[in-house]
Amino acid sequence: MTASPPRHAAQDFDALYAASGDPWRFEGSWYEARKRRLLLASLPHARYASAFEPGCATGLLTEELAPRCGQLLASDGAERAVAATAARLAGQAHVACARLWLPDDWPPGRFDLIVLSEFVYYLAPADIDRLAACARAALAPGGVVAACHWRHPIAGCALAGDAVHSRLHARLALGHAVALQEADFRLDVWAEGGAASVAARERRGEVAI
Repeated sequence: MTASPPRHAAQDFDALYAASGDPWRFEGSWYEARKRRLLLASLPHARYASAFEPGCATGLLTEELAPRCGQLLASDGAERAVAATAARLAGQAHVACARLWLPDDWPPGRFDLIVLSEFVYYLAPADIDRLAACARAALAPGGVVAACHWRHPIAGCALAGDAVHSRLHARLALGHAVALQEADFRLDVWAEGGAASVAARERRGEVAI
């Protein structure tokens, strides 16, 4: 039997999307647009062969992430969210959308980018640990895990963003590549080997004046 986190089941999110096509008011929000751009800018590679974005909601981040991926799997636990993302990304054959409830439905395969954005705090702490274990096992050599979450308490959630990220950091056992903390959200990027220099990869230090 599939386990569900306490007080947050798939039906809860289906009900939210039944009441509104944009329950978190992502569309038209400068806060959300800026946060997406910061997340995308924090990724240390220009391109990723295979990426996984669970908790895709209506696909705004998926749409901006897609041009940087050879293959991208976007998923959500709510049927209408998956449908909205599929419609937004229609015609982009390298993007697949699936209804998955994590960590139970973690997909097969290896990914060199996994993006955990604004959904992990809806999981019970034990399921956060399972999610981190799944992500670590699915990460391709040299892969990257990015996470971004609201820092304030959320009704019905055992942990807020800071505690979620601390838990992910401990369980992923990867080096920190980026750590950004603002008043409202926290953004962390972890990678094998940690904070490898993007400038060094482009040999920027070899430019003579």
